[in-house]
Amino acid sequence: MKHTYHIHGMSCTGCQNHVREALESVAGVRGVTVDLDAGVAEVEMDSHIDIGEFREALAGSRYSIHLPGEKPGTAGREASTGTGSNRDSGNGTYYCPMQCEGDKTYDAPGDCPVCGMDLVEQPGSASRQASGYTCPMHPEIRQDTPGSCPICGMELVPVEPEASAEEKVYQRLLRKFWVALGFTLPIFLIAMSEMVPGNPIYNWMDRKYWNWLQMVLSIPVVFYATWMFFTRAYRSVRYWNLNMFTLIGIGAGIAWLFSVFGLLFPGFFPEQFKTDSGEVHVYFEAATVILTLVLLGQVLEARAHRKTNSAVRELLKLAPGKAVRVRDGKEEEIPVEEIEIGDILRVKPGEKIPVDGTLTKGETTVDESMITGEPIPVDKSAGDSLRSGTLNGNRSFLMEAEKIGSDTLLSQIIRLVNEASRSRAPIQNVADRVSAYFVPAVVVIAVITFVVWAIWGPEPAYVYGLVNGIAVLIIACPCALGLATPMSVMVGVGKGAQNGVLIREAAALETLARVDTLIVDKTGTLTEGRPSVEGVEGVPDGVPGEKVLELVASLNQQSEHPLARAMVAHAEQKGVPIQEPEQFESVTGKGVTGMVGKQSLALGNASLMEERGAGIPAVLEEKAREYQDQGKTVSFLSADGEVIGLVALGDRIKDETRTALDQLRQGGMAVHMLTGDNERTARAVAAELGIAEFRAGMLPEDKLSEVERLKRDGKVVAMAGDGINDAPALAKADVGIAMGTGTDVAIESAGVTLVDGDLSGIVKARKLSKKVMRNIRENLFFALVYNTIGVPVAAGVLFPFFGILLSPMIAAAAMSFSSVSVIANALRLRAARIN
Repeated sequence: MKHTYHIHGMSCTGCQNHVREALESVAGVRGVTVDLDAGVAEVEMDSHIDIGEFREALAGSRYSIHLPGEKPGTAGREASTGTGSNRDSGNGTYYCPMQCEGDKTYDAPGDCPVCGMDLVEQPGSASRQASGYTCPMHPEIRQDTPGSCPICGMELVPVEPEASAEEKVYQRLLRKFWVALGFTLPIFLIAMSEMVPGNPIYNWMDRKYWNWLQMVLSIPVVFYATWMFFTRAYRSVRYWNLNMFTLIGIGAGIAWLFSVFGLLFPGFFPEQFKTDSGEVHVYFEAATVILTLVLLGQVLEARAHRKTNSAVRELLKLAPGKAVRVRDGKEEEIPVEEIEIGDILRVKPGEKIPVDGTLTKGETTVDESMITGEPIPVDKSAGDSLRSGTLNGNRSFLMEAEKIGSDTLLSQIIRLVNEASRSRAPIQNVADRVSAYFVPAVVVIAVITFVVWAIWGPEPAYVYGLVNGIAVLIIACPCALGLATPMSVMVGVGKGAQNGVLIREAAALETLARVDTLIVDKTGTLTEGRPSVEGVEGVPDGVPGEKVLELVASLNQQSEHPLARAMVAHAEQKGVPIQEPEQFESVTGKGVTGMVGKQSLALGNASLMEERGAGIPAVLEEKAREYQDQGKTVSFLSADGEVIGLVALGDRIKDETRTALDQLRQGGMAVHMLTGDNERTARAVAAELGIAEFRAGMLPEDKLSEVERLKRDGKVVAMAGDGINDAPALAKADVGIAMGTGTDVAIESAGVTLVDGDLSGIVKARKLSKKVMRNIRENLFFALVYNTIGVPVAAGVLFPFFGILLSPMIAAAAMSFSSVSVIANALRLRAARIN
């Protein structure tokens, strides 16, 4: 039989394993499955087992088990609530920078339950920061416009935005560091005075009293400034998530406790541990210096973390706080949050565009470089689309709001960047596998080091063994390994966003560097996706062209396809009357059908005509071939089963397409074109662009099959498209690349989105991918080589040959700066050129 129970208190995979093992230890249990996300455990048992036995198995842990509908216990998520009352509350979402649990997030600041590092606040949405004006003397006074305080008359000042949780963590760590440094320096000077000939401070009082003073000075360092390290170390051992703080806690803790014990019970120790005057050697300076240096490393990491998210923070700054709304001919300034869809807004020269929409009156140039990465301003006139956060030129214009809040492009970019920054690249599995065995291995090496020195080392052998064992524990840094990949991914994703390349997941960024085959759609990918009607033909002595256009436009009124919109717009421009269609239906990859008046119409390619049993007259076939040889797309119109005309549409090839394809081919990438258009049109476009491999008349399932075939042949395939019919192939490809100008379905199916919708973005994305992967490999190399060399040196392998030993204090400095060096190397990506 199987029973399902709710488990409270789990926060990580380590918790999941502990709960499973505890429940499996109960007699009569045959198997246990624990779902971390759902917080439930399914227990298979030979016969019914009372829940009390399971509670007894979990007794002493932070986990509680209860039946469905029963009130949970009091155990909570430690990671979500922090490790102490000194935690600063935040308003955002928090995640572990080492991605120990993938993209898992927390709703409050704290320590990662796996690695112990401070959780990092994820930048928010494009909602603006605190705005308005307040009185410096009376902060309760708040208003949206400048003025004077009604209480004291002072001029109001802008409201300062609240510091981010990330900034608060940095400031808190910095304060603790100065406290630690203030108490550690005297300890260090007292200990180092032994190196001064005659040691004058011993004339003031005996060594024993100086040792007691060192202990007193060390208490604020250990129990206030760096106590969090010991808390994390304890939790890592308790829940068996061993990490860098395990090593720090053991190493520094042994040094401090040994010293205290030596002060209190000097007679317990053999002579090897004592000075000439009979006092036990104390290591308060080693413990406090180690802890202070590690704290310095944490401060530097916190400072560097602010820079890794700088790209997103710069995007957040693009969101304006105010907008000018025009109603009944009057202008009023309102907060951006009050804008509604359909509002008419005035954007003045030099102002940021507040939301996504369409320019309705006026002309201007818009600087879109902050989103697309292209430095040349774009000319805009009535009917052109506008994007939130972009910068207006030197002319005023009116626009209609179409997307607001989280629906704007800027908000979507920020959301995608945040999600991608938390995603895991497959290469990170290498570091994870190494880290899983790293800490236990280092502890074993430290024990072996002590034993070897104690048996074969020179006198005082035990002292040498203790000091070198501590050095081994301190110098090892699994943190550098864990940070190697996520830091590069975070900075790289932000760099891409600033250049109009949105990476949806880190796996796509990694795979893109290995892509050798690119499949492209034609319409909207190679071409602008803004087709225009080039010709309308009716059957001679039959329905005239004007009537064909009327029927075509009427049928297409309910279609959102670019070709359909072009036909409707052409009819409206010609002043052709348009009727309301009935029974409208879209046939994916073929065309549309419906009723106009009493006629049953079908508009689409030859396959749709064949499906409807409508034969194409020879004269129209000949006319269609002429258009198709010029690269035009032809749609046939049938009425009541008889083809009565055709419409020819042209779609201009994007200016950047030829150059981008040449660059991709020079980089060793094979380019294939798959299109739903006919053979002649496809051949004409392929010839113009130099594409040797192309296929025409492709339905969505055909594109999907072609992707699967190429993958079976061992190709690493990227698919670029913009339509609903491209979505299956985009999802199946090793990397799906969506045009930002395309449909939402295509964008949701792709791992990469090109904001500007042209193939030059693929060139940028590929360069970015290669630079990020090289940066990750550099980080992994630095971290692995550092530990490979550092641990043996700390153990004393150079002593027999060169007399070199590594002080635990130097080891602590090296360990702290190893993580900082990895972050600093990742930050170099901010200056990488991908254009």
